Amino acid sequence: MKKMSGAGRKVLKIIHLYLAALWLGGAVTLNLMIFALGPATSGEQLFGYDLARKFVDYFIIIPGALGCLVSGLLISGLTPWGFFKHRWVTLKLILTVLCILFGTFILGPFLDTQPLISEKIGLDALTNPNYLANIKGNLLGGLVQLAAMFFMTAISVIKPWPKKLKSPNQQLSP
Repeated sequence: MKKMSGAGRKVLKIIHLYLAALWLGGAVTLNLMIFALGPATSGEQLFGYDLARKFVDYFIIIPGALGCLVSGLLISGLTPWGFFKHRWVTLKLILTVLCILFGTFILGPFLDTQPLISEKIGLDALTNPNYLANIKGNLLGGLVQLAAMFFMTAISVIKPWPKKLKSPNQQLSP
């Protein structure tokens, strides 16, 4: 496959960084909203909080995460980095896919159910076991997601592992 020019690579990396900032910033925001919004004083306010958190997920986190995956695949496929040449690139790809799957199938349903409950029963949602379990699941799962994203960011900068060897006789260059 033909590799991308230096200028094209820089543009793609910039796009990837912006998308990563969206994803990470949205995840931090979503977790902080649990604490920062303060206690709801009405059912409408609680419903509004839940809709705001769902909005952050749908319009900031999801586009950022999917954009990171696509731009990361393009960077790997169109530059000399490759998909499996460097262990840290391979690990980032695996973690990105796992984070997206975890967010989609574990965290997403928690977040999607909260507004349905708070719209229906208002402030009584704060004593509803399902609603409280959703909040706890989002908080704990969100912290796991954040830890994975901070780790991916760190290995992108540090690039901790050497290149994979192509053959047993190949030496690593200093």
